[in-house]
Amino acid sequence: MSLKNLIIAILLGTALAAGIFVASKVSAPAKPQAAFIVPLPGELPEFSLLDQTGGPVNAGTFRGQWDLVFFGFTNCPDVCPTTLQILANAQRELIETGSRTPPRIVLVSVDPERDTPELLGEYLDYFGEGNLAVTGDLEELTRLTSALGIYFEKVAGEDGSYAVDHSAAVLVLDPDAKFSALFSAPHVVENYLHDLPIITGSR
Repeated sequence: MSLKNLIIAILLGTALAAGIFVASKVSAPAKPQAAFIVPLPGELPEFSLLDQTGGPVNAGTFRGQWDLVFFGFTNCPDVCPTTLQILANAQRELIETGSRTPPRIVLVSVDPERDTPELLGEYLDYFGEGNLAVTGDLEELTRLTSALGIYFEKVAGEDGSYAVDHSAAVLVLDPDAKFSALFSAPHVVENYLHDLPIITGSR
């Protein structure tokens, strides 16, 4: 092989290798950096709860949109308001950047004894509009939390008051009302901004 042909062969080989590398980078699907993707999205169980207007909430309520579901309560001193503010900030930024599928924030109370629909509605309003608050009968709530692996327990205080220990995860429900992903604490806005467009297919 002449020197000229050798140089041409090297250049062609280099270009081909570069093309393969670029193609692999372009075609490689983006992956979530914080969220756990549920391999087989789970169906919600049958349950009957109430929203902030007193209207019924069941599995069908979660069809038709992406939802970020957090289990907390209005008397929670730190974890709940902090998590909800992070979700609200992420939701707002996704909307501002033109996301086609901005998620709805859902707060499910693990303290239905104190969290009436009206109180929950006022509380959730601090974190934006168009979101969903859920409360209701303890037995119905337990049916939902047990199916989703959410822990909560009433803890009595010394002065007759009580708090509620609970899971701090945020669950992602898809438009078919299936549990499809999970964000564990600690929650960071940037994780939601990176992962949600991938999970919802809007990237």
